[in-house]
Amino acid sequence: MKTRLILSLVVAAVAFAAPAAGQTDEAKYKLKPGAKGKTCLNCHVQFQETMKQPFVHTPVKMGECSDCHSPHASSHGKLLAEDPDRICATCHAAMVPAGAKSAHPDAVKGQCTKCHDPHASANKGQLVAGGSALCFQCHGDLGKAVEAATHKHAPVGKSCLGCHDPHASKDAEHLLTKSAPALCLDCHKTDAPAFRTAHLNYPVAKSDCASCHDPHGSGRAGILWASVHPPVANRMCANCHYEATSPDAIKTKKQGLDGCRGCHSELLNQTLALNRVHWPVLDERACLNCHRPHASKAGKLLAAPEIKVCGSCHSDVARQAVESAAKHAPVADGTCSACHSPHGSNTVLLLNAADSTAVCSSCHDWSKHSSHPIGPEVVDPRNKNARVDCLSCHDVHGSPFKYITWQDKKMDLCVGCHQDFRR
Repeated sequence: MKTRLILSLVVAAVAFAAPAAGQTDEAKYKLKPGAKGKTCLNCHVQFQETMKQPFVHTPVKMGECSDCHSPHASSHGKLLAEDPDRICATCHAAMVPAGAKSAHPDAVKGQCTKCHDPHASANKGQLVAGGSALCFQCHGDLGKAVEAATHKHAPVGKSCLGCHDPHASKDAEHLLTKSAPALCLDCHKTDAPAFRTAHLNYPVAKSDCASCHDPHGSGRAGILWASVHPPVANRMCANCHYEATSPDAIKTKKQGLDGCRGCHSELLNQTLALNRVHWPVLDERACLNCHRPHASKAGKLLAAPEIKVCGSCHSDVARQAVESAAKHAPVADGTCSACHSPHGSNTVLLLNAADSTAVCSSCHDWSKHSSHPIGPEVVDPRNKNARVDCLSCHDVHGSPFKYITWQDKKMDLCVGCHQDFRR
């Protein structure tokens, strides 16, 4: 009997202390009748103006301030009831679906307030700015390019959201609502006479539109990318492809190096005569490993900016270039070809000069740089088969140390060779 009475008291105490699911703020915090929301506004008077905005967050509108804030104390700033990067997900958990093909980094991190005002806004969705202007706050370079484009893509002028999902895309890259060409075909009818004429009657309905066109606008007619392969610019598709009437029209007449040799025979002959040829040149895809065949945003028809093209294979070097505290200017600029020949070379590491010192000397006068012995006659004491050159002391792709040295130059770097000075 005594045990049963104790259990009854414990259950009653728990029931009293823990609010039931769905319990209102009045009951949960024992507010006076009708005090929900209004209690907060008694002190936060300026917030009454915020609530007059056209788009108000539902909990704010309902006076449920404690859905996001703890009214008494919190370990988070602004008395938030949860970690700032998680609080929105307590209601909006499905904004980035599992297995999404691409996702907005800010959405993944839970940094929702970069785009949304958590209380109210003049813009739909409580966005902190309207339309594409919001996107261009982070994507400023793209905004400038869109503004400068002489040939504009109509949907871009309306809103980025015509093509992109701002949170995540389940099936497409680059936050696209659909993959190309399906997305493009929502507006462009490939069977229309004008469309067929513009594409020389080639069956492009299943092609990647972005292989030729800049979807954000361009300085060229037809919103072609800035760098265009001459046969494309001159409407000479049959130089590489079969005739438009052929069942193999989309295929190229020749593959690999043979497809490029007809126009670029001199470059290919020079490359193949070198002692060392970069392996992508000899791969079955050959030039297409690094270059696009129709048009490109990058110069020389590169498939992407140089550092990204090289980094697709040399990811460790590309990561080092970004993460190093001390950066070598050409590497920081992403111009790997400042030191390396992308097609081939007679020198190890595909250097574009006779040796590493000659490469460095194209920018640096090493004879004035230091009185330290350097050159083919100076043996490296750490390796009798090596000679002292710029790379003996400097890591040209980036370093944690000033002057991109391999180690701290105050002692560690020097005592690697000068053992008698080691402490």
